Amino acid sequence: MAENKQYVSALDVGTSKVIALIGEVVADEINIVGMGLAESRGLKAGMVTNIDATAQAIHQAMSEAERMAECKISSVVTGISGNHIRSLNSQGVVKIKDGEVTKADIERAKDTAKAVNIPPDHQILHTVVQEYIIDNQPGVREPIGMSGVRLDTRVHIITGAVTALQNVQKCIERCGLKVDEIMLQPLVSADAVLTEDEKELGVCVIDIGGGTTDIAVYTNGAIRHTAVIPIAGDLITRDLAQALRTPYTAAERIKIFHGVALENLEGLDEMVEVPSVGDRLPRQISRRTLASVIGPRVEEILELTLNELRRAGFPEEVLTSGIVLTGGASLLRGVVELAEDVFNLPARIGVPQEVGTLSDRIRNPRYATVIGLLHAAKKRAQQNGVSAGKPNRRTSNTVAEKPVISKNEKRPTPSPREDDEPNDLLLPPEPIPRKPSWISRTINWMKNNL
Repeated sequence: MAENKQYVSALDVGTSKVIALIGEVVADEINIVGMGLAESRGLKAGMVTNIDATAQAIHQAMSEAERMAECKISSVVTGISGNHIRSLNSQGVVKIKDGEVTKADIERAKDTAKAVNIPPDHQILHTVVQEYIIDNQPGVREPIGMSGVRLDTRVHIITGAVTALQNVQKCIERCGLKVDEIMLQPLVSADAVLTEDEKELGVCVIDIGGGTTDIAVYTNGAIRHTAVIPIAGDLITRDLAQALRTPYTAAERIKIFHGVALENLEGLDEMVEVPSVGDRLPRQISRRTLASVIGPRVEEILELTLNELRRAGFPEEVLTSGIVLTGGASLLRGVVELAEDVFNLPARIGVPQEVGTLSDRIRNPRYATVIGLLHAAKKRAQQNGVSAGKPNRRTSNTVAEKPVISKNEKRPTPSPREDDEPNDLLLPPEPIPRKPSWISRTINWMKNNL
């Protein structure tokens, strides 16, 4: 039975951390059985800058997840982000053969839509269908079997730099893993935190990670725009380190545990100990002072996102459901209120939706991307019927488990059999007789003669 287990694996290679998740598909649900986390030092703004350091972090995270899951993973689904990501909307029109839409007609329409000018150093990552139009009838979701003459397919095309994709793949392959698919991180994050109603009404997902801020816009149930801004949580940490004159690691810890994005919130008079550089003594700084450093940078990130939405033709009026914030920086206190002020729209924190036996530790905006990648890995595994790994083999000649016996219960004594021969290797050695000492001989003489 153990050999028939179907494993799926996801790997989130981020600027600040590398997360590996291993799930077991049981009855169309994912049971997360392994998780690994490692600090990432080989990426900057979502792009690989040190292959060796990145490969080492991937190996550390995946090894930890494999030990927890007691299996060996051979392939993963991973994500990518960075300023090199480009997206555009396109459409393709074909004539329907035999008057009824078939899968071949849909593939021809997609190929026609993908015939667009792409820079030579880019390649297509995704071609996501937005809608089908049959004989001027819009809003068709499943056209197979429908009658018509003309099939119009509208798609969202996402491209990425070839070298950036190759570097990520090279880091993973150095760890002995095969890359099943490289997906855009905003897409998988949105799949993990959004509901179908939000996608229908219009929503914008803002994933504020360590090195990049990823944007995904949905209207009428389909993806309409994706973008990446190379400003995110690492710059917030750098601002704190410079303003407070404290080491970078200490600034990151202060941001995570005491960070605030708004100065006018209540309860910010609490003092926080800030380590100093060198041999200087630590200082005490209020959380309101932290908000004065963190707030402007978060506001800048949100305003850059607003400008990107307006440039792409998605004003605030289109986003009826509002803003969904996810990623590590979304956990800053007051970031929801600040987003509502900047966009003039309702905002909420995007937490991964419940899947299988998901622990409270995983149900966190920090893990939205890797949860979305795990969803994609499950869909791929169910379509292809393959497993991403195998359980660790256990030798058949292991010692059988001993029955559990309570303290008050007497242990049964096995009855010896005539054909049982004692194993000299398992029996303890016979004790060597020793001569009694002179003290023992004196005591024995006194007992016998006195």
